[in-house]
Order: sequence, then C-alpha cells, then structure tokens
Amino acid sequence: MSERREVHTSLDLALRIGEMLLASGASAADVTSGMLAVTHACGVHNVSGDVTFIDLTLRHQPNVEEPVVIQVRRVARRHPDYAELIAVDRVVRELVAGSLTRDQARDEVARILSTGRTRQPWAVTLGWGVMGTGIALTLGGNAVVCLLAFLAAVAIDRTQVLLPMWRIPPFYQQAAGGFVATLIAVIAAATRLEVNPSRVVTAGIVMLLAGVGITGATQDALTGFPVTATARLLDALLNTTGIIAGVGAGLTLGSLLTVELGSFTPGAVGLAAAGVTVVGAALAAAGFAFASFAPLRALVAVALVAGVGQAVLLLVDEAKLGRTWGAAAAALTIGAICYVVSGRFRVPPLVVVVPAIVPLLPGLDIYRGLALLATGQDGVLQLATAFATALALAAGVTLGQYIARPLKREARRLETRLSGPHLVGPFRHARRPDIASADAPTDAAE
Repeated sequence: MSERREVHTSLDLALRIGEMLLASGASAADVTSGMLAVTHACGVHNVSGDVTFIDLTLRHQPNVEEPVVIQVRRVARRHPDYAELIAVDRVVRELVAGSLTRDQARDEVARILSTGRTRQPWAVTLGWGVMGTGIALTLGGNAVVCLLAFLAAVAIDRTQVLLPMWRIPPFYQQAAGGFVATLIAVIAAATRLEVNPSRVVTAGIVMLLAGVGITGATQDALTGFPVTATARLLDALLNTTGIIAGVGAGLTLGSLLTVELGSFTPGAVGLAAAGVTVVGAALAAAGFAFASFAPLRALVAVALVAGVGQAVLLLVDEAKLGRTWGAAAAALTIGAICYVVSGRFRVPPLVVVVPAIVPLLPGLDIYRGLALLATGQDGVLQLATAFATALALAAGVTLGQYIARPLKREARRLETRLSGPHLVGPFRHARRPDIASADAPTDAAE
C-alpha cells in the first residue's frame, strides 16, 4: 500500500505539471515528455502518457502481474500565464537534475498555483492596448490610427473579460470582439478624421487571432497527435469563424449606414518606413507577452525575435514571392533563433515563439475577404490565403525548432573545444578533472 501510494503521488504531481503546461499553450508532445520526465525523476518507471485535447492520462504497470494504475486529469481552459509556465519549467528542470525532491516539487507547484496572477487587470488591459498600437504601426497607420487601434484593443479586452462572467461560449466572445473593433472603425469613418479605419479593424482581428492557438494545433498534427490536433484545429476554426461573423456584422452595419471603411495595400516603402514596421512588430509582440503575464526580462527577447521576423518578412516581400512564403520564412527564422535567445534570457522557447509570430498573423487577408463578401464580391480567395498563411506560420515555427536543436547542440560541442584567442578571462569555466577527456585539457591546465 505504501508503494502504491508513492506511485499515485508521483503520477498526481506529473499530471498537475502537465495541466499547467497544456493550459499555457504547450504542444501535446511537449506536455507528454514533460510528464514522463517528472515520473522518471520520481523513480516511477514503465509509465506511458497521452494527451487528448483537454484530458491528460498517465498509465503505470510495473510488471505484467500487476494491475495497471491509470490517472486522468482534465485541464481547465484559460488564458496563458507565461509567468506560471516559467516557474513550472524551472521546477521540472530542478526535479530532473536532482536539486529538488518530489515533495519539494509538490510544494513548489502548490505555491505557484496558490500565488495567482500578480499583474493588475488594468496593466493587462494596457498591454493589449500597446499590442493594438504596435499592429497599427506595422500596417503603416498614423497617430490617429494608432490611438483608435489602442481603444479598440482595450474595448476588445473588456469584452473578453465581461462575457465569460455570463458563461458566454468562446465563439460569441470572438464575434463580440470583432464587432466591437469594426464598430469603432465605423464610427471613426463617419467622422471627418483623416484616417483609414480598415487598419483599426485589421488590428482588432490580429488581436483576436492571437488567442486562437493554431500553432500548437499544427505542431500536434506534425508530431503524431492527430486526435488532439483535430480537436484543436476545430476549436481554432470555430473561434476564427466567430471573428469573421463579428467583423462581417460590423461591415454590414457600416454599409447600411453608407459608411465606407476602405482598404489599403501594406508594405514598407523606404528604410524609415521599414524601420517603423519592425519597431511596430516588436512593440506588438512585447505587448502580447506582457498581457500574457510574461516577466519583464522576457519582453526584450520577444521584441528582438519579433523584429527579426518582421524584417525577414519585408525582405521576402521585396522579392515578390508572396505573403504566404514571406510568413513561412519569417516563422522559420523565429523558430530557429528562439532557442538561442530564450536560453540567454532564461525562459522557455514557447514564451518567445508565440508572441513573436503575433505581428505576422493574417488579419489583413481576413479583412479583405470579408470586405469583398460584404460588397457582393468573391472574397473566398483572400480567406483561403489567410488560412494558408496561418498554417505556414505554424509549420515554419515547428521546422525552425527542428533545425535549431541540432545546431545548438553542435555549437555547444564546438564551444567546449575552442581555445582562444582570449581578450580577457577564461573562455569557459574549468571542468572537473574526473570528467575531462585526455585530448581536451581543461582551461585550468591550459
């Protein structure tokens, strides 16, 4: 009985950690490997794990003569909390390394869960507003457009906070957010302001798309979790349809009031405009990360990676290869460099990757397709392009991670073998003599 109690305690710890990882947007493969790493570190072997959308399952059978122990935990869906994710990732690493015992890890997880979110609601709303402003900058908006995008993002956030209190399903929450953003654009278009309201609608669409989570769904499909991937893709498709419904209703209202929102063609012209676009992308990504409770040190990493990704997108656009290929190249770059940058700032790569691709989301293609449909034209091609761009972003990020892992491993091996020239101090700390090889002397010996 004592041994079985130990097994149950270890499996429960692994499931609680897996729940926090999955709620933060981690892929099914990462969640499964994390849970199995925890059980192995706790001394429980012969464990298999599975993730089915919001259900986590662990099975343990020590031998063929013993019955199977099965524990299941259901994950509550909520907005990602990157501060919580970083803390849990630290606990897992210390547990696997042997720095923490199982009971200490349980206490740490309980402390993380009981602490709650330390960032004030008004600060989170401000972060969403900064994100909307950054998206407006990437679209070439002026000061008035940035202000309207800020107000639209704040209004959408308030809508997303109030509606769940009435237990409104996510589809209607997305629809309400899209309608609010379009309504603000319609009001602005009805005034005498020298502004293109379509940029405001596009910024609102990007903000709503940021919470859809198509990256994790695509990664699940590519890493062998078809059931979870199908459920996540269906959920993402339903939420995106809600955005389309809300924006479409707003555009219909505008046409009834004879208010024209117009359209525009993105793309930086000149070095200064390209610089503003890159800064806008960095600002939008940092705003999303801040609203997702990422620590301040992670904002710098997110802004740098997002700026690099936007620069790659602009370079590919100049080559006239198409927006989808540009998004794929930018996502590939983001996925490849996130491991290096995240390690320097001591955060998991997921905290950097997800916010960094937010400025690349196909909000403009969705708006164009809906605008054409509202005027009785064929906008299906634009909507299909938006879907292809979203898949290209997810696939590009995943491929970039596959490329980055062996490169980072080889870079570490090369770093341990290089010696000099040194400008000051040792290149690396001296290794212990008992683990130093004969052909690679320690720095102390050198």
